[in-house]
Amino acid sequence: MAQQSPVTAIDIVLEPDATMVHNAEAVNARLRSVFPKGFALDATHHPHISMLQRFVRTADLDKIYAVADKVFMSYNVTSFKLKAYKYYYLTAPSLPGLGLSGIVVETTPELIKLQQDLIDAVAPYTVKTGSAAAFVTTPAAPDINEATIHYIEVYVPEHSGGHLELHVTTGLASVDYLKKMVAEPFEDFTFSPSGASVFHLGNYGTAAARLKELHIR
Repeated sequence: MAQQSPVTAIDIVLEPDATMVHNAEAVNARLRSVFPKGFALDATHHPHISMLQRFVRTADLDKIYAVADKVFMSYNVTSFKLKAYKYYYLTAPSLPGLGLSGIVVETTPELIKLQQDLIDAVAPYTVKTGSAAAFVTTPAAPDINEATIHYIEVYVPEHSGGHLELHVTTGLASVDYLKKMVAEPFEDFTFSPSGASVFHLGNYGTAAARLKELHIR
């Protein structure tokens, strides 16, 4: 758990409503039907929209919860109308032949501002990097790949501001299968956030364990 390491890898997330969860679970079931070794969306793989991933000092987690609360309470996030508009996938050297799939969410100026407010609030407690000990691991999956660590190291600036690309991860499958899925027509849908939380990250950037449910309005 987090207290065993001086550094914790965190993900501050928006949690989607039932509309998005239903769509994400449907895609996950589809992917697992063609790649059964892929992960399910379950207690250790929560559907979520990452707003900020950081390595932070474990001793400062309570301070991070407090400042993140203040940021979210300054927005009426449950009134956001977000648009899901396509599938995507990404590849990594640690996943030869496989892709990590997701549903892409349209970025808005309000979401960019929310992220920047979170970056500024968490900055005093951030550290440059962390080891595998900063993550959730299990005896069955004890390793954290280098791509996951690097992704968090460069999250700001490579995935912030004008580079912010929001998505809900849906699972693993072969690149060949995902190429076909991404080329399919996508029926846009709208949804809203239903909550916000700080999660302890696992391998591949999964929201593996909820550390704190944040206050929203």
